[in-house]
Amino acid sequence: MKRLRTILLIDDDAPTLFLNKLVIQELDCTDQVLTAENGRQAIKMLIEKTEKGFLCPDLILLDINMPILNGWEFMVQYQKLSVEQKAKIVVVMLTTSLNPDDRSRAESIKDIKDFVSKPLDETTLKDIIEKHFN
Repeated sequence: MKRLRTILLIDDDAPTLFLNKLVIQELDCTDQVLTAENGRQAIKMLIEKTEKGFLCPDLILLDINMPILNGWEFMVQYQKLSVEQKAKIVVVMLTTSLNPDDRSRAESIKDIKDFVSKPLDETTLKDIIEKHFN
């Protein structure tokens, strides 16, 4: 399994962020885990240029239901980013939503590569990495 440089978790639920970080650490699949509590905070992280260039995480795990800027609103902003800012980021919706409309909406957005149900576990994370990073 390929090792990723950075995974960005976007979720407003602190226990979920904590558990997702544990799963990622357990699988030992990345050098760095970053978190954002809402879409606005995440977009800010992605557009802020550092001396190393843009953040460009390999993988973004995105929740749908969040305050300030939810997953869908985040994607509207995300799609406005430059090619350089998006690099080869894989965006995966990670959600508790069982609404089939959410799944079909996610499938209609080309920048969303997958739609996965919470909770995240090692098998699911391993599947995401093997599917999108081979």
